[in-house]
Formats: sequence, structure tokens, C-alpha cells
Amino acid sequence: MSDSQPQQPSPFPPGGRGEGGGQGPLRPGGHGGAPAAESTALLLAGARLTDGRTVDVRLGGGRIQAVGTAGSLPPGAPARVDLSGYLLLPAPAEPHAHGDTALTADGEGPVGYAPDEVQRRATEAALLQLGHGATAVRSHVRIGGVHGLGPLAAVLQARRSLRGLTDLTAVAVPRLLTGVAGADGLAMLRDAVRMGAAVIGGCPDLDPDPTGFVEAVLDLAAEHGCPVDLHTDADDPGRLARLAVMAGGLRPGVTIGPCGGLSRLPLDAAHRAADQLAAAGVRVTCLPQGDCAALERRGLRSAPVRLLRAAGVRVAAGSGALRDAGNPVGRGDPLEAAYLLASQGGLRPQEAYAAVSDAAREAMGLPEVRVEAGFPAELLAVRGERIAGVLSLAYSRIVIHRGRVVARTSAVREYCDSAVAVALDLPRQGRMEPGP
Repeated sequence: MSDSQPQQPSPFPPGGRGEGGGQGPLRPGGHGGAPAAESTALLLAGARLTDGRTVDVRLGGGRIQAVGTAGSLPPGAPARVDLSGYLLLPAPAEPHAHGDTALTADGEGPVGYAPDEVQRRATEAALLQLGHGATAVRSHVRIGGVHGLGPLAAVLQARRSLRGLTDLTAVAVPRLLTGVAGADGLAMLRDAVRMGAAVIGGCPDLDPDPTGFVEAVLDLAAEHGCPVDLHTDADDPGRLARLAVMAGGLRPGVTIGPCGGLSRLPLDAAHRAADQLAAAGVRVTCLPQGDCAALERRGLRSAPVRLLRAAGVRVAAGSGALRDAGNPVGRGDPLEAAYLLASQGGLRPQEAYAAVSDAAREAMGLPEVRVEAGFPAELLAVRGERIAGVLSLAYSRIVIHRGRVVARTSAVREYCDSAVAVALDLPRQGRMEPGP
């Protein structure tokens, strides 16, 4: 099995002390059918929270039912996951993916767009990102040209097949919307929305009339009540100012990214642009791991996150390319995006993680998640004690979507027997007792 193919997790005995105990085999929700029952109760035992507390968390009905000190919750959940040694966090979300082109960097010749190929890539990419912890993914899908709406139909089919495992949303991305050639693109964009594209996107930088492109997208979005998510390098202050003016007041909102061009503007121009975006309520999704192929690698610098945040712009972080032409080694890992924001973007670890969790969910129109009673049970448990350590060495992960474990990654670190290893009491992450 190739390293890009998710493996079916091995069953763990209930209450076992492997990598997080166990809930039995993970079973997908089926192709187009109802997801596994969300009413089954699940107890997460001995989890550490970011405030230092060690707690038990009971889940049921897809939500967090109760949070109490370790050992305080009455037994009753039929399934139990031991999270001793794990930090429990709101699950990240992926606000900027390209499932239709993912995993194509190693292929020979042009990328294939047969529906079954696109569906397989989109499905595999979403599962890889789920394994990293993203329980919701927004995938930008190119439409038009010789392939028409075929790639979008394939991604929508992947969305249906993944129901119960992860939430996959499609963004329709036309190339041209103005002039004679743009008339066909606009008609196809309307068809894409009727097919099920939940978000309207595109790359105004690539249209001969970028302002006209934005106007067409915003008009259609207002007509259908859809959010907008546009690709732009944001290296033209005048164009960015016009976008902010047009986007102001649109509901349910406008997101742009990756905006690496803002980092190349003179500082005063970048400050003015950030103020204009904040005033218009336009969100920015940056890509710390590098630009995506949609912008044809115009620049490799990430958006100036601290400058944008200081102006009041709501900034989320995405992964962008996942081993395609935009980034042949892209990992699609939200925690790596957060790591880069903390190591190079000047954010504190907690702020960096919020960019891939709280801010990403907000940008995608998803409900807020906290590890508190009443909130959605969208959670990620990572072996470690603090966010800084988790972003540094986030190997073992347990992913919870709609109140059940849907992915599990186990890393084992062992050291050979030696005097120095014994003297230093180096940590081992092997199993505490035999298991499958």
C-alpha cells in the first residue's frame, strides 16, 4: 500500500491502553447512506486541556454532553477512549484544499480528469487530511474548459461517499467570467451552484477584467445566498481596494487568499489594504506551506499575518496544494500550517492553532467548537502536554467527528536499552500491554 493511501485502523480493545485506547474498528458511513449513529455515547478519559486540567469528556448525539475532572463522570458510556498523555483540542478544519488536483505530482503526462480519477483523488485527499485532524474540508474545484462540470460532479460524489467521516464542501472555480469567453463561464458557474457547489470562487487575477470578474461573482453570490472564496495574490492595492468596496456587506461573507502579494507591497500600502479589508469584513486565508497551482506560483511568500491581524482582519490558515503542481511535497496538514505560523509567522502557538481551528471554522461558516458541554464533538487528541509541543512533534493523533472516532494515527518511539537511556528516563511510546 502506498504511503498516500489511508489504512484501515486496527481495532483496539475497549478501554485498552494503546494509542488512546479503542472504540473498535472505524466504519465509514457508507456511500450516500446515513452516517453511523451519532447517538452512541463515548467517554474520553484522562484528557489534558490547554488550561492544564485533566478531564473526562462524555460525548453523545454528535455533541459534548459533559466535561468533568478525571474520574468524576458517572460510568455509562458503552465505549471508552483512554486519552492519558494526550492534549484534547477543537478539531482543525481545512479552508483551502484542491481535491481535484491533489496527489498528481508524481504522475506522468497531463493530469487526468476522468470522473473516477477525480473522485478517487478527492476522496483520498480528504481522508489524508482527516487523518491529520481536519474534520471539515473546503475544496476548490476548477470548472470550464474541455472538462466542463465533470470535476465538480466527481468531487460532489466524493462528498456524498464521505458522509459521516468528514464534511467536504465544494467551491466552484471558473477561469473567465468577463467578455465573450466569460459568458460561457458565467453560465457554467450558475449550473455549478445548482449542482451543489456551496461556495463561489475563482481567480480574478487571471481574468482580463479582474474587477468585472469580482462583480460577476458577488452578484451571483448575492442572488443565491452563497459565500465567496476567491484566489488572489493581492499584489495590486488599487484592485484590492475595489474588491473591498464591492464585497462590503455581502452575506454570508467573502474570503480571499492566499494574499502573498501583500508581503511584497510597501509597508504603508499593505497597512492601508489591511485596513480596507477589515472595514469590509473580508476574511483572509493564508497558505503558510506555499501558494497553490491556481495562482501559477506567482510568489512564495505568505501573507503578512501579524499585520492583517493587527488591522482587525480575520485570518485563517489553510494547506493549499497537496502533492500537486503547486507543491509536489505538500502535506495537507493543518498542524504544519500552524507550526509555520508559529515558527516563521510571528504568532504564539495558541494563536497559530486558532488560525487552523477557530478561524478556519469561522471562515467556512461552521459552528464554534470548545471542549465544553453543548458544543459540537469535533475534536482532535494529539499526544503531548501543550500546544507548543504538539505543533513541534504532532505524531500520534485521534480524530473525532460527530462524536465518534473516525481516524487514528499511532507513532511509536523506542530507544534501545542502554545506560544513558535508563539514566535519562527517556520517554517511550510503545504499547503498555499487548495489543493488535
